Formats: sequence, structure tokens, C-alpha cells
Amino acid sequence: MVGHMGEGLSFMMPRFEQVMSRVVQLQRPVGEYFRTNLHYTFAAFNWTPTFLNLLLQVGVERILFATDHPYGSMETARAFLDRLPVAPADRERIAQHNAERLLGLGT
Repeated sequence: MVGHMGEGLSFMMPRFEQVMSRVVQLQRPVGEYFRTNLHYTFAAFNWTPTFLNLLLQVGVERILFATDHPYGSMETARAFLDRLPVAPADRERIAQHNAERLLGLGT
């Protein structure tokens, strides 16, 4: 699990794929590993453009709600979650269902 909207990984993913494809022989593109082996949290990075980049790079199934307590505010994080430009079902995935699936707590 990577916090802080992926610590810049989603922003750099196209560059990693471009460079790594010439340097290292992998079975799959490096970005696919980022999309299938990792999960990402907000963790006080409550900026819509950063979220949208992460969403486009890894998909809603890999994003989880987080606050970065004690450095981030629950109220701020919750307000950010509530105003995300996503469908209600995707908001529920981010807020709860993705974490349940990851942790084996399915409903």
C-alpha cells in the first residue's frame, strides 16, 4: 500500500514505462505491476487533479480512503471524498469496499 496519492508513482508511470522497457526485460509493462500489485491512499493529499491522475493510471479499484492522522484532518479528508468527481458506487469503493476486499473483510 502506498500513501499520499501514490507518492508520485502515478505521475511518473508513463516515464517509468518508457525508460524501463529499454533497460529491463519484464514479463509485463512496469505500469501493469503498479496497477495490479499496489493499492494507493489519499493520506492528506486532498487535491482533485492529483486524484484524477491516480484514478486514470490505476483505476478506482486500487484507491482507498485515508487521512494521514495525526497530520491530516478527518473532516478535510471526508469533505474531499464527498466532492470527488466520481459515481456514488466508486465513492463507496474508495471509502469502504476496496479496503474490505484488500483485507479480506468482504461484506
